[in-house]
Amino acid sequence: MVVATRKVGILTAGGDSPGLNAAIRGFGKAAIGYGWEVTGYRDGFRGLAEDRRVKLTSSALAGILTVGGTILGTSRDKPHRMIIDGETRDMTDAIVATYRKAGLDALVCIGGGGTAKNALRLSKAGLNIITLPKTIDADLAMTDASIGFATALEIATDAIDRLHSTAHSHHRIIVAELMGHGAGWLTLGAGLAGGADVILIPEIPYAVGSIAAAIKRRVKAGTNFSIVAVAEGARSVEDAKALAAAQMRMEKAGDRTAKEAARAEYDLLELQHVGNTLRLAHQLEQLTGLESRVTILGYVQRGGTPSPVDRLLGTRVGSAAADLVKEGTFGVMVAARGDTTVAVPLAEVAGKRNLVPADHPWIAAARHVGTCLGD
Repeated sequence: MVVATRKVGILTAGGDSPGLNAAIRGFGKAAIGYGWEVTGYRDGFRGLAEDRRVKLTSSALAGILTVGGTILGTSRDKPHRMIIDGETRDMTDAIVATYRKAGLDALVCIGGGGTAKNALRLSKAGLNIITLPKTIDADLAMTDASIGFATALEIATDAIDRLHSTAHSHHRIIVAELMGHGAGWLTLGAGLAGGADVILIPEIPYAVGSIAAAIKRRVKAGTNFSIVAVAEGARSVEDAKALAAAQMRMEKAGDRTAKEAARAEYDLLELQHVGNTLRLAHQLEQLTGLESRVTILGYVQRGGTPSPVDRLLGTRVGSAAADLVKEGTFGVMVAARGDTTVAVPLAEVAGKRNLVPADHPWIAAARHVGTCLGD
């Protein structure tokens, strides 16, 4: 059944990434081409709850393809847990009211895993929702690619390339921390492409002794420097076991008091992980005798001009979303599959993560070229 949609909305949620504007433009231009009115909501779900909007015309979409970030702004606010005047409130009803008041026929939400879960809630609340995959971590399930990853990979790889010269010149260990709290795709890809000697990712808990031994072998072979690429979420074997145990206690806790206690323990372990990269560098310096320095790339990885790959991806999934709205297909994410796009039910995306499997070809390639993975 083809639905004659007249009014559509779009927002960006979660962390910013290169390629968001390409997706906004892709959807907006396709929608305008169908003769629809396009409304952009500012600052993610908060702007939707507060009915802060802007009309997206052809002129408003002009020139944004190559611009980083998002012209709509973004936030990590959740519809059902939004802080308003210092209090946490469920703003789902307010969002539904905004949607109805604007006479929207569909809403497109661009974001990652959290956005998928929030979008599913809104879909269950009766709204016609479509999401577009965005995350530089590439941890979103059911899609081959996500907006922002390709650009972040280029930036991170370039940084590792640049670190080689100073590491070599000063005979140092350079520890480069990359983004990736739960998934190691970005660190693994950039580490491989940049020729890092050690790559540490969340999926493979590391032993500091094994890393030090690998660096010592390099020194013995005549190479007195090393590049260590570490994901922000990478953990030692001991820390990974403690976190897993805390998570299990949290999941098995019976009453509310027990759940809160288990959650507090889990949060404390997460807090103690802050600064882990600095501790790792200090440990390696002590164990190897080589001077160690840390570089934390941080938000540099997801800023700036999107790569051609991300511009193309944003345009593809954005325009595909307009086609789905025209067809009346909702409650789905526009997934990238090879050179095509596929509509995947949000229920199959929300709450699931795309992690690096132990037998992935990138892992095999790293081991084949002698890269230490910390295990």
